[in-house]
Amino acid sequence: MTPEQIAALDWQKMAGLLPAVVQDARSGRVLMLGYMDRASLEETLSGGQVVFHSRSRGGRWLKGETSGHYLNVVQICSDCDRDALLILADPLGPTCHLGSASCFAEANETAIGRMAFLAELEQTIERRIAEQPDGSYTARLYAAGTSRIAQKVGEEGVETALAAVIRDDSSLIGEAADLIYHLTVLLKSRNLSLQAVVNELDSRHAARR
Repeated sequence: MTPEQIAALDWQKMAGLLPAVVQDARSGRVLMLGYMDRASLEETLSGGQVVFHSRSRGGRWLKGETSGHYLNVVQICSDCDRDALLILADPLGPTCHLGSASCFAEANETAIGRMAFLAELEQTIERRIAEQPDGSYTARLYAAGTSRIAQKVGEEGVETALAAVIRDDSSLIGEAADLIYHLTVLLKSRNLSLQAVVNELDSRHAARR
């Protein structure tokens, strides 16, 4: 947000505070609701981590300052009336103080939300590659190089096709899961992402509308 956009927000409607909905930038899941005054919004934008104005504490609240579960900002925008904010963030650990990923933990997950697990899978793969924990198949496979990963994708692709041919639905689902996992690692080995694949599919769909 630019200084002009910040100034254009309707700070007067709620006595200097704006409700701010935080959404997981990868999965789209709503994580929490907080409030921001102008100072906390400006600090959030400059520092890159979500800072709220706590109504109960009566002042600044850096989310994660105590727990280490910060919310790294990806994007902030306002609604059409300029009296509410939407924050897309990358959460470091659970957002809720009760230990759940979202403060709305009881909300039923949508079908789209369940598909967003692929983003979590990609994130987990990235962590395994970066941290290389002992016994990690992902870290070991990645270290073997692109050619070996590509070979595994080919093997899983064949096994997926065979499961479909023999009409073994349970095996088909299992093999398809293996294929998607190995394909995700292959993309990562080329510094590519599932999002790039989604973008390609979307562009093809748009061209046929």
